[in-house]
Amino acid sequence: MDVDERKAEAVAAAIIIILAALAVGSLLVAAGYYCYIGAKVSSRRKALKSPGSSPGDVRGREEPLDPPARKAEAEVEVVVSAPGAGVQVFAYKQLHSATGGFGRGNVVGHGSFGSVYKGALADGRRIAVKLMDRAGKQGEEEFKMEVDLLTRLRSQYLLSLVGYCSDGCHRMLVYEYMTNGGLQEHLYPTGGLRGGVSKLNWETRMKIALEAAKGLEYLHEHVNPPVIHRDFKSSNILLDKNFHAKVSDFGLAKLGSDKAGGHVSTRVLGTQGYVAPEYALTGHLTTKSDVYSYGVVLLELLTGRVPVDMKRPSGEGVLVSWALPRLTDREKVVQIMDPSLEERYTVKEVVQVAAIAAMCVQPEADYRPLMADVVQSLVPLVKHKSTAKVGSSSSFHHTPPKSPVMPGGSK
Repeated sequence: MDVDERKAEAVAAAIIIILAALAVGSLLVAAGYYCYIGAKVSSRRKALKSPGSSPGDVRGREEPLDPPARKAEAEVEVVVSAPGAGVQVFAYKQLHSATGGFGRGNVVGHGSFGSVYKGALADGRRIAVKLMDRAGKQGEEEFKMEVDLLTRLRSQYLLSLVGYCSDGCHRMLVYEYMTNGGLQEHLYPTGGLRGGVSKLNWETRMKIALEAAKGLEYLHEHVNPPVIHRDFKSSNILLDKNFHAKVSDFGLAKLGSDKAGGHVSTRVLGTQGYVAPEYALTGHLTTKSDVYSYGVVLLELLTGRVPVDMKRPSGEGVLVSWALPRLTDREKVVQIMDPSLEERYTVKEVVQVAAIAAMCVQPEADYRPLMADVVQSLVPLVKHKSTAKVGSSSSFHHTPPKSPVMPGGSK
């Protein structure tokens, strides 16, 4: 019996040892796994807190200032202290002297945040100086955004930034001088809504339309993320001595979404009559918002009418609402043409441009074309044509073809 008892005790002890070893092993495995999970959680928290991270939940929020814009603001601070190649930093005294003390006689226009003065530097270069008169955070943000964008963007269809002034409380932007000012003042020469007669002929209008379209195409298609102008209008298309057009005034510009079909959410800013309906209603901003604004400018070039004029007869006060039903009717489209053109154009070309305008101002953003498509549609209308002087006679007279058709064969 003693032998059997000892054997039983030995077996029991072995089982206890094995069970204890298994328990210790399980504890070690559990501790190791806990440490692993703790390390992963800690690493994730650090990643979320780091400035360079872009977690998915942040991208989905609808905030007044989107993440790409924050990044742009951070870049602006660097730009202001260290200008890009070819951009000069001016002292206030230099620009005060160049503009004749910012005298009223040198005012040539008004930008999104201040008056614009013409002037000349000591080396003889003619310049335009925008003097910021909007105090507070928004004015500062617009100044920084425009300096940042124009320092980094380079296109012959965008107004060039010569330099800027950030001297004390003074904020100024210095541009190349555009001899013929803004498109708006040439479409409506007296500055009124319907007074005066424009001297812009058909050829010049089409050249301006194409070059302005190329400016937006560059911003939308050749910059990543795309830049949305947000205040594209006829007064922000400037003309040089030969009436070549450049897009200007980037104070309200916004960096768009880098996702196909994406949007950024922001408060609604812009000019009445040019703002896309979906942006006005929801605050959702896309490159198609600029396309809508471009379509309004194209309507101005066709009709010679301002976007909003409530002094006109009932139903004619809003340009888009009045013109859109007529743009796809080859008989009615001729009836809305600017009388100052004196019918010096071909109906075939008018119908083509009207079709482009109609697509650009579609209420649904998805139905609007890309600016690259607009450019390709306008190129044939401008290519191989000699540049006529503004106000000169043109060989394009109102000679209706027997069966004018829309681009692609539609009527």
